[in-house]
Parts: sequence; C-alpha cells; structure tokens
Amino acid sequence: MKKVIAISNHKGGVGKTTSTLNIGAGIALKGRKVLLIDLDPQSNLTQCLGITDVEKSIYGALRGDHDLPIIKISENLDIVPSTLDLASIEVELASKFARELILKKLVDKVKDRYEYVLIDCPPSLGLITVNALTAADEIFIPLQAQFLALHGLDKLTDIIAMVKENLNSGLSIGGVFITQYDNRKILNRDIAESVNKHFKGKIFKTLIRDNVALAEAPVRGKDIFSYDAKSNGAKDYESLVSEILN
Repeated sequence: MKKVIAISNHKGGVGKTTSTLNIGAGIALKGRKVLLIDLDPQSNLTQCLGITDVEKSIYGALRGDHDLPIIKISENLDIVPSTLDLASIEVELASKFARELILKKLVDKVKDRYEYVLIDCPPSLGLITVNALTAADEIFIPLQAQFLALHGLDKLTDIIAMVKENLNSGLSIGGVFITQYDNRKILNRDIAESVNKHFKGKIFKTLIRDNVALAEAPVRGKDIFSYDAKSNGAKDYESLVSEILN
C-alpha cells in the first residue's frame, strides 16, 4: 500500500522534524521505499541529514520551475530538500489558480516509486500546510507531554475538517503520539492520559521518551538509528514504526 502522511502540529518544538526523519529512516530500515519532503522554510529536516548545498528545492517545485528535486540518502530513503526561500511561497502563490493542489500534483508524479511519502509540515496552518493536507492520505500529530499540549488543537482539527470537506475527502487522522515523555513526571503522565481521552482510538501506544541522543543525532547529520541504535530514542522510534507498519 502506498501512503502519503503529513506530520503536522501548528505548535513549534513538538518533534515534527525529529519524528519525520526517524519514522522515515525506521521504515526504510524495514526495506520499504520512503520519500521525505521538507515542507518547512526553516529546512531543519534537510539540515538534519547534513545537506547544506541545495541547488533545487521544494520552493522551486512549488513555483513550477521544476519537478520535485529528489536526493538519495540511502538505499531506501530519499528526500526533497527545503531552503529559506520557501518562506515567501505563500505570498507568491496567493493569486495562483488551484494553489492548494500544487503539492498534490507534484507528489502524484513520484509517489508510485515509494511505499511511504512523509511530509514535514511547518509550525503554521497556512497555505503550505493546507497543500500538505491536500496531498496526504493521513495526518500524524506529535504532541509534547506538556500542559499546553492540547491548547489550540481545535484549530488544527478545524483545518483538517475543512480540507476534508473541500479539497481531500480521503484525509484522516492516522494517529497521535506523545513526544519528550518522562515517566518520572506526574504532569507528563497526566497529559498522556488527557491526550488519550481527547483522541480516543487515535493514540499510538508508543511514547517517545525525552532522550539526549535524539538531539545529538542531527548535529552529526544522522537519523537516530545511524547515530545510536541502542539509545532509548532508537528503541522508541523503532516501536512507533512497528505500530505504523502493522
């Protein structure tokens, strides 16, 4: 089954990029072909893989200058890189016809080559994110195990509902998972319980623990499995990947 998944939350710092990278790398290690798309102007996903010199990016593809520029990372893992130029794309596309469908048309050209396409969304609910949701089959929502985790999520669910009604009737919430979890903290456990109630039936069992290796790996331009396969971060993302595949 070919699947396009948008990893999105309009709050910053919840682990979207870390999760996109390590879910993608974990699925690739299982022998599945994976394409990562860096749809964030901060281009953190691109940088996390040690890619610094980018001639063509998602920005040019969205402008119509070229097709998706795909860079091979490993045998089963590719990426479409991003650059800071992407920050201006919403203004540039403001008057373009069917602007919400641009990414979908680009992805449709290449998705038959992959089993999974993972889109790292920016921390906003603007045109870029709407493009991602229009192109996706499912949305995964990472949530921090913190007090404000659920604050403002109604806006995200509203956007999902609007996209489903007007642009992509097949879109669904594929799953929600907790990041930066510390079982020693009562607040973390309480938040995890609240999230389970809020998204009943949509919660992945795996909790992504707060782990220093997850922060260190991008500095080396590596995913968590390449950096430290024995770390808690690697164990947690391997568990999450198993849930996703099953």
